[in-house]
Amino acid sequence: MNKYPCRCHFIPDVVFKEMKKEGIDVAQPSQTGLDKSMRTRRQGLMTFARMMPDVGNNERLVFDSQNTSSLRLNQVRKEGDNPSVDLDVNAVYDNGGIVRDYFKTVLGWDSIDNNSMDLVSNVHYLMKYNNAFWDGEQMIFGDGDGTNFKHFARALDVTAHELTHGVVQYTANLEYKNQSGALNEHFADVFGTAIKQHFLKQNEMTANWLIGESCLSGRFAGKAIRSMKSPNDATVVMMPQPDNMKIIYKGTSDNGGVHINSGIPNHAFYLAAMGIGTQNAAVLWFEALKILKSTAKFKDLYKALTKVAKTLVIAKKIPASTQVTLDAAFKKVGII
Repeated sequence: MNKYPCRCHFIPDVVFKEMKKEGIDVAQPSQTGLDKSMRTRRQGLMTFARMMPDVGNNERLVFDSQNTSSLRLNQVRKEGDNPSVDLDVNAVYDNGGIVRDYFKTVLGWDSIDNNSMDLVSNVHYLMKYNNAFWDGEQMIFGDGDGTNFKHFARALDVTAHELTHGVVQYTANLEYKNQSGALNEHFADVFGTAIKQHFLKQNEMTANWLIGESCLSGRFAGKAIRSMKSPNDATVVMMPQPDNMKIIYKGTSDNGGVHINSGIPNHAFYLAAMGIGTQNAAVLWFEALKILKSTAKFKDLYKALTKVAKTLVIAKKIPASTQVTLDAAFKKVGII
């Protein structure tokens, strides 16, 4: 069992800490307490899953937490139901389908676990909760406070990002600390943006490469949580990230910089996508994810990409120039 399971909140604690320094107290519930509860619950779920393997029905199930911490409290929509009067319910239902279909049709992966796992979402979690997260089994969405954050349930890239944490859990199961944890966040951002581009019929040239911009409001409107194009630009993002190994964060906060340092491989993906196309890069990254070890570091990602690129180029699934593009991208960010 992974000693460092993913505690995968879309908005990291470092953002709330920086906001508090600026005199903006969002009165966010402690993620540490939630993490501990989730971690205990997830370990039990994963042990049970090993004992009792279950084939899902690949269905979308949406529950309303009714502004409490209860999960699967009140089922409000299931696969095939007519739309609800609740826009958040409809959004997570629709977005879950978009993510599910992308993994199936583009990447050949069946739901989250490659075994038709049902997609369970819980909306209206707690009161004005400024986050969304994957808890190892299901999605949880807060409503946001309406002042600084809003509509987590309605953002396609949020759903895609968090469900990808589930896919990572069932593939490389990357430990959620230090560089392996940053890779966990990185893959979630990769497919969050690749799926958004695919759905919006954008490409690497027309996309804005922003993550979570639709969830920000008030004084933060117009910014994003992260940018794969410009990770370190404070005029663009709420949380500037290093974009090169020369400035990698080496502290212990944020589980050793899992959200902070993901900006480095994120920028490498952006650079690679500009050379071979976003969707080609997504196919390449997904094949690499499947062969990574749980303790992988940034250089291991490069090695895995190089390995699978050879096979994919021979199969004519990605351009022949891919390796040259990869080398340039990973050199640019200082990983090699």
